[in-house]
Amino acid sequence: MLERIGNRNQISRRTMLGAAAATVATPALGAGCTVGPVAHEKGPKVWLDLDQVELDASYDQSAYAPMINQIQKRFTTSSNTTRDRLGAPKRMAYGPTTVEQLDLYPAKTPNAPIFVFIHGGRWLLTAAKDYGFPADLFVNAGVNYIVPDFIQADAANGDLRPMADQVRRAIAWVYKNADSFGGNNKRFYVGGHSSGGHLCGVALVTDWEKDFGLPADMVTGGLLMSGIYDLKPARLSSSRSAYIKFDDDMEQSLSSIRHLDKLRAPITVVYGTFETPEFQRQSRDFAAAVRAVGKPVELIEAPSYNHFEMCESLGNPYGPNGLAAMKLMKLV
Repeated sequence: MLERIGNRNQISRRTMLGAAAATVATPALGAGCTVGPVAHEKGPKVWLDLDQVELDASYDQSAYAPMINQIQKRFTTSSNTTRDRLGAPKRMAYGPTTVEQLDLYPAKTPNAPIFVFIHGGRWLLTAAKDYGFPADLFVNAGVNYIVPDFIQADAANGDLRPMADQVRRAIAWVYKNADSFGGNNKRFYVGGHSSGGHLCGVALVTDWEKDFGLPADMVTGGLLMSGIYDLKPARLSSSRSAYIKFDDDMEQSLSSIRHLDKLRAPITVVYGTFETPEFQRQSRDFAAAVRAVGKPVELIEAPSYNHFEMCESLGNPYGPNGLAAMKLMKLV
């Protein structure tokens, strides 16, 4: 009993309310977790209305997703449990170097659609094996799910062009070799998240006919998730320019928003409302630019999702990216 009548140590309603008030007044364990840039005196504008501190925070996901490590660990553990259910993916080479390989989680039926996912990681981190977790959704929906590995920025001396080249070649290889694993390259989709969303955007504005001898409209649809489509602000940020050696050619050639004349596939652009201001703006501006040139695009804003939760949602049939992928492929 909370109250013992006649006892000197009787717990009264007033005592309980006082204890509750004291509990509320005590700082929560997470009170030290801030979201966004550190408190600072506003400096000169560097990009749009952002000063250097704000711009740097907008291209450093940890500033807006303090639980980044916990969520990324789930990518790995969820991928492991997915492989326990589906079996190990087929590991296939798409090029001559060690890193030029991909993971294929095959559909259970022949002549099935193909979804190639370009993973993120700041152009610097993670690997295909950490992104096996969406395979449950895709394989169970009758889709071949493929994740390529590719060179990282440090191994490429800070140059994004070798990475973009490998991603393009991986996509071309999958298209050309679809028959070998029962894939249907007439239903050929590509998607990417974060820096992988950037690389997917670059792939979507590739001249496939000129550069690879493939049909110009070979990609049936694209899913751009929380990506970067103009490199200029990333170049201005110390958080990215610290390890990427940006130059004028890289900025121009790998900013997909500047090459929309080559975009042939209908696309879906998705972002979360808890992402950094710049990642939100990049998605909105890219979708608006595509719409302005008269090409098909759907923009989806996912309330209350941060950057890494958006990636995790690709494995959820009711999550913003999982549902967007199924709709893009006309499977729901």
